[in-house]
Amino acid sequence: MAQSKTKTIASSDIESARRVLKTESQALDALAASLDGPFTDALDLIDTATGRVVVTGMGKSGHVGNKIVATLASTGQPAFFVHPGEASHGDLGMVQLDDVVIALSNSGETSELSDIIAFTRRHRIGLIAITGRAGSTLAEAADVALVIPDSPEACPMGLAPTTSTTVMLALGDALAVCLLERKGFTAQDFQNFHPGGKLGQRLLKVADLMHAGDQVPLIGQNAPMSEALIVMTQKSFGAVGVLDGDGTLVGVITDGDLRRHMSKDLIDRRAGDVMTKGCVSARPSQIASEALAIMNERKITSLFCVEEGKPVGIVHIHDCLRAGVA
Repeated sequence: MAQSKTKTIASSDIESARRVLKTESQALDALAASLDGPFTDALDLIDTATGRVVVTGMGKSGHVGNKIVATLASTGQPAFFVHPGEASHGDLGMVQLDDVVIALSNSGETSELSDIIAFTRRHRIGLIAITGRAGSTLAEAADVALVIPDSPEACPMGLAPTTSTTVMLALGDALAVCLLERKGFTAQDFQNFHPGGKLGQRLLKVADLMHAGDQVPLIGQNAPMSEALIVMTQKSFGAVGVLDGDGTLVGVITDGDLRRHMSKDLIDRRAGDVMTKGCVSARPSQIASEALAIMNERKITSLFCVEEGKPVGIVHIHDCLRAGVA
């Protein structure tokens, strides 16, 4: 009997969860369908401003605003959050004349926003409203009003901010991504703002890991193999790059090449006679994970890093693994 009751409760929970997700999903579909000129106007206002994006909101809207700020900042758009209550007690000084303010309020009548709204109007600071009511005080005051579709909240009483906050959050993401695309934000830019964690590791460049200068094992193609062996031993990469007279990398000698050419006269031979010609290489600007994939595919442990045919560094598979590149 108890087991049957537990199954009934679990089934009810799943149905409730599905109802919530379906309600919010339908609201997001309605938001996507409703986007029009004001959305582009909001992007233009942010894109042409020479200052920062200031986001403000009270309660749950404030929590959403903080996340929008984090997304904007991580995608190259300077942004910060100002609490409307604190703004009325001195923090308005953080808002500059060349900034743009995004104010969030589902009702559009949040009293705590009144001072910051008045401040933007008095000083002609761009104001973007994200609200659920087109005729609200906030929407009427704003330079651009982004009105989210009238959709029911997901809670059974229709009171707890659920659907409305989800839609606001998604709209903030849409603004951030569109601005990112307008600016031509690249993976390198992303890495600059995300140097830590898995994302930073994935976006590391070969130049971040490679050994350069005197650490690179190099030798001329007419040098004797006795010298090549000394350089290989000193540099400890298990390989030595072979250069022509112009300093162009024309081949590589590895431990495998030594085994394949093992003979009594190996020491007396020239590096150019033993090297593997046209060795695979990496670019310093290449993502490190790509270099690691090349080493795994070719079953090698080192890659010379080349620019315009000239070696500028070398990266070892252990360098990638130590940095957490996968």
